[in-house]
Amino acid sequence: MKPILALSTSWCSHRHNDGYEMLREMADLGFEYVELSHGVRITLVPGVLQAVEEGVVKISSTHNFCPLPTGIVQAAPNLFEPSVTEHREHDQWLRHTKRSIDFAAQVKTSALVCHLGSVSFFWFNPARDVRNYLRDHPEAGRTPDDKAYQALLQKSMVRLRKRMVPFWEQAKASVNKILEYAAQKGVRLGFENREKFEELPLDDDHADFLAGLPATAPVGYWHDTGHADLKESMGLLNHRQHLQKLRDRLLGFHLHDVNAQGQDHQPVGAGHIDFAMVSEFWRPHHLLTIELSPRVTVDEVRASKARIEALLGQGG
Repeated sequence: MKPILALSTSWCSHRHNDGYEMLREMADLGFEYVELSHGVRITLVPGVLQAVEEGVVKISSTHNFCPLPTGIVQAAPNLFEPSVTEHREHDQWLRHTKRSIDFAAQVKTSALVCHLGSVSFFWFNPARDVRNYLRDHPEAGRTPDDKAYQALLQKSMVRLRKRMVPFWEQAKASVNKILEYAAQKGVRLGFENREKFEELPLDDDHADFLAGLPATAPVGYWHDTGHADLKESMGLLNHRQHLQKLRDRLLGFHLHDVNAQGQDHQPVGAGHIDFAMVSEFWRPHHLLTIELSPRVTVDEVRASKARIEALLGQGG
């Protein structure tokens, strides 16, 4: 038994007006499974349901929010955030997350990938200083000897943690409001690692967050290779050590590469991520989703699939 390998609709949903044809295209590339990502417009749903009913593909996972709220026509996973303290946006997050859980159950998948929000700053977001330094010194994050950057990073992290308390408490409270609902629907929630400095959870907090939820909660960790690499380039984590810390809570992976310019969602093998290392953490029950930019070509999709299958064949 091997992990399920899927392709995310992030690659093609923007150029389809018929959900059936979208999934047919993905099936024709040799994918038995697909992930319905956060760019699935409501107009694509009838065709998606027909394709699933006919067995064109199976749905391995979905991504909050799926389908998109009515009137939203572009991918918008952070349209509403569980970390906001303003009650109207929070209510919208709760409503549309439950709707996504319903849809996940409808298309017969048991996993919904979720984001957990971010920390907002009125003035002087410390992420700006970190980004500016890395713009001028792109190797600073991977060079512990850059004392100026290390000092800046430490100072910025102190400011972030001081500011984050109400946002993180709100995010955790929001999650607790949907756990029972997800359990009733038979849907597991995969909380994804994020790529921006101020997004939640902070990488060091992910394990404790999951450990603090009820033992029976339908939750786990969803690992995004590109996001982890971007955080590694900022000096905020070690990719292997991060996976090692969370390996027992893993539900699935978003697989994509990062090129020399720091652009993620690139074809697997087109950048510098060590996928052989990542494959050491794959287990038969995991969901592997190739998540690519719309700019990636059909041949590059095929090549990404072949590279992951080769790693699976080597016992990943």
